[in-house]
Order: sequence, then structure tokens, then C-alpha cells
Amino acid sequence: MTECGLWLYAVTRRAEPGTVTGVAAETPRAIEAAGLTAVVGDVPLSVFGDAALHRNLEDLDWLAAVARAHDTVIGALVAQGPVVPVRLTTVYRDDDGVRAVLREREAEFTRVLDNVTGRTEWGVKVFLEQEPETGSTVANPAARGAGTAYLARRRAALTAQQQQERSAGEQASRVHTRLAELAVASRLNPPQNRTLAGEDARMILNAAYLVEDDKARSFTEAATRCDRDEETIRVQLTGPWPPYSFSSWEEP
Repeated sequence: MTECGLWLYAVTRRAEPGTVTGVAAETPRAIEAAGLTAVVGDVPLSVFGDAALHRNLEDLDWLAAVARAHDTVIGALVAQGPVVPVRLTTVYRDDDGVRAVLREREAEFTRVLDNVTGRTEWGVKVFLEQEPETGSTVANPAARGAGTAYLARRRAALTAQQQQERSAGEQASRVHTRLAELAVASRLNPPQNRTLAGEDARMILNAAYLVEDDKARSFTEAATRCDRDEETIRVQLTGPWPPYSFSSWEEP
């Protein structure tokens, strides 16, 4: 008989997981305690136990498929009401372990659920569309003139680079200020590198905003205006998302 654990997707006040498919092609189910509902899936420990997870997480294709399934379950729950989405790879041994965490963390889960009720997360990334000149042409020996002239050109190129970097930073700061004013809360995350972001342009702002659902239109319109008004940057808006960035809780 295959030994199974419980993959935790999310905590809600009440939910019906329905027929959505989970990370192990299982049908998620609900466990209730302390007035809360945990949505879990029965998963084989041969694949999702500690040792197996450590090994499988190195397989990026496997990880991507698991992340998609995890998010699909949470997305189905969000349609029913506020949720506390749980990070990937949170696995418990049995139902009693899940009930215990609901009881022990009741106040924390309730606080988060109250905070995200009627609100969703929006992501905003700002990219520098026009990279500053690095002076590579000036630095090319074939393009160099006399020493003094070369140094002057080099200084001019570096000054232009610094000015453009500063201008882009100021534009990104304006974007964040405008959008944060329309949000209940905001969080600045480290910018992603080009590979992770899947962009040729350099990311200079990576932010998340918790927005009242009845203000979502105003928020998205403001993001669109920021993208139109600023000169050398591109503003990318994504969402709405489950409130991952605003659902932290202390695991036992």
C-alpha cells in the first residue's frame, strides 16, 4: 500500500474543492477545525516526501507542472471567497496534523483572512526599455582618438549613463507611489534577472499590491496611465492573483 501524506493548498473559512485536479492528479478535499477549512490533497510520499521532494525540485519541468496544479486549485478556491494560499511543498502526515495546525494557528489564519477579504493581489513590474549607453564604442581602441579626447568622451558617456539610470529610478519610484496610494498594502520584491523574468529589458521594479476589489478598475487604469506617461520605462501589470504576498503565517 502506498504511503501518503497531505499536501496543503490553502486555508479558508469554508470551501468546496470540487473536481479540480491537484498536484498528484488527486481530487483535493476539505478538513475542518476551529471554524476553518484546510484544502488538502492525498499525495504519495514516494514523490512528495522530504527526500523525494528534495530530488524532484531539481527537475524544473516537474516543478513547473506542480506549481501550475497548485495554483489551479487555489484559483478555484479564490472564486468561492477569501483564502490563505499556502506555499509549495507544505506536506503533513495525516488529517490530525492538519487539524492541529488549524487550531494552533487559528488567530493567524483568521487575521489573514480578514485582511484579504474583498481584496486581491496585483503585480507590477517596471522594465528599463532604453538601456543607458555604456560607452562601449568609446572604449573600442579603433574608435579612440588622442588620450585627452578619449577620456572626455568616456566621461561624457558615463555621465549620460548615470543620468539615465537616475531618471529611470525616479520614474519607477513615481509609479510605485501612484499605485501604492490606491492599494491597501504594497510590497517591494527584488527585481528578477532577465532569464527569470523572460525579458530582454532589465527589470528595475518588482512590486505587489493588495487592492480592494471595488477599486481594481481605478488601479488598473492608473497602471496603464503610468505606462503611457513615463518615457524610458515599461510598466507591466499582472493579476488579479490570490494574495500570496500578503498571506504570511507562522508554520509550526
